[in-house]
Amino acid sequence: MDSVPASSADPLNSFNTLPDGALTSHRISTLRKNFESNSVYRMAQNAVCKVTVDDVALNRQVVANSDFTFSHVLDDWSVTNQKRSGRCWMFAGLNLFRVGAMKKMNLKEFEFSQNYMFFWDKLERANYFLQRIIERAEHPVDDRSVAWLLERPLDDGGQWNMFVNLVKKHGLVPQAFMPETESSSNSAKMNGILTHKLREGAKTLRDMAAKGGSLDELLDAKDEVVGTVYRILSIHLGTPPTNFDWQWNDADKEFQSDGEMTPQEFADKYITVPIDDYVCLVHDPRPTSPVGKTFTVECLGNVEGGAIVKYLNVDIDLMKQVAMKTITDGEPVWMGCDVGKMMRSDLGLWDSELYDYEAIYDTRLTLEKSDRLQYHQTCMTHAMLFTGVDVVREDEQQIPRRWRVENSWGKDNGRKGFYLMNDNWFDQYMFEIAARKEYLPAEFHAALEEDPIVLPAWDPMGSLAHEAVAF
Repeated sequence: MDSVPASSADPLNSFNTLPDGALTSHRISTLRKNFESNSVYRMAQNAVCKVTVDDVALNRQVVANSDFTFSHVLDDWSVTNQKRSGRCWMFAGLNLFRVGAMKKMNLKEFEFSQNYMFFWDKLERANYFLQRIIERAEHPVDDRSVAWLLERPLDDGGQWNMFVNLVKKHGLVPQAFMPETESSSNSAKMNGILTHKLREGAKTLRDMAAKGGSLDELLDAKDEVVGTVYRILSIHLGTPPTNFDWQWNDADKEFQSDGEMTPQEFADKYITVPIDDYVCLVHDPRPTSPVGKTFTVECLGNVEGGAIVKYLNVDIDLMKQVAMKTITDGEPVWMGCDVGKMMRSDLGLWDSELYDYEAIYDTRLTLEKSDRLQYHQTCMTHAMLFTGVDVVREDEQQIPRRWRVENSWGKDNGRKGFYLMNDNWFDQYMFEIAARKEYLPAEFHAALEEDPIVLPAWDPMGSLAHEAVAF
């Protein structure tokens, strides 16, 4: 067959007749000349080609002026390590609980089993995912909600309400009774297998629905997939204990024993904070998210029949005051933030002006916090604990100046695992805390009883359940 010559007007086959908006050779040449004629650009190139841009852009003044002392510090324990998994939200929750548990058991070190929680979250979330697939079985496979579900059937991340759902249904166990495994500390391979099985299950359920299968038939098919997921999880993580004999030697070397306990009994005895009184406060400055209203996110959850994820939107100053009051009253604060921005892990430091990227690149970075949310430049990616705050008095008010943070990336990260967050970073990259309702002004209590505004599944306020990172 004779070849057909390309049209000289075809922009895919000719650089001589480029369409409007294309980069011309003249424009590219101009860009090169402009760069090469600027000595500052060439110096930046030499530096950044040799070391990381963060090393070049680091603001030494910020580093020198960051004081790692605090007026209120709660922690006298070592940090935990989520390793190569996205379990920050449950590590942060369990780290909050262990403070009271250590005091009650008179222990200097103690950890609840993170692997136990991980197992139940994966199993519950598999069931939750398949239930959402059944609800949308008649929607096209490329419907945005269905596509979103299929894209992220079983992430490691999660939210405070999801953590509480697991605790209330499955209880807790000491780490010794379900220790870490290779897959709990390095979850990618296990997640890949589970994701494959869940997408396969989604296809089966949708095919059955398309052929007129009844709801009972779909639920039976779902249960088969859940059974397979249980088997896979047991192989990777071990089998969760149903009871155990708990005894220990306390900090005074005295022998203690509770005898045989169930996970639910252990949780009831050693959770010393009133988790039913906690609410999630978020700072969402987008114009579409009014302060004083509650929100939830479609398809965001883990335990079918459990409490929904529910946020109360507040201004950033109120969030700070609640967090500060909680810490000064002696309790750490569970929180969610955009961890990787303006961070220096070897220094254990966050500051909104830590890197002067604008000077390096000779450009302005102008997106405000609300714009960064709307244009996908920021979202919650990590959960940790506030364990300290430096409080100063200004204009007859107590205000926070900097925050101490317990991370879950191990003791070789930051300063033995702890970080300093300067307060300007809180303004820009903090999004959520879990707090006792009693710390809220009275006018917000009524809002908590209102039906929440439902955000779509892909809204950035649901990101901690999907974007949670490990270092």
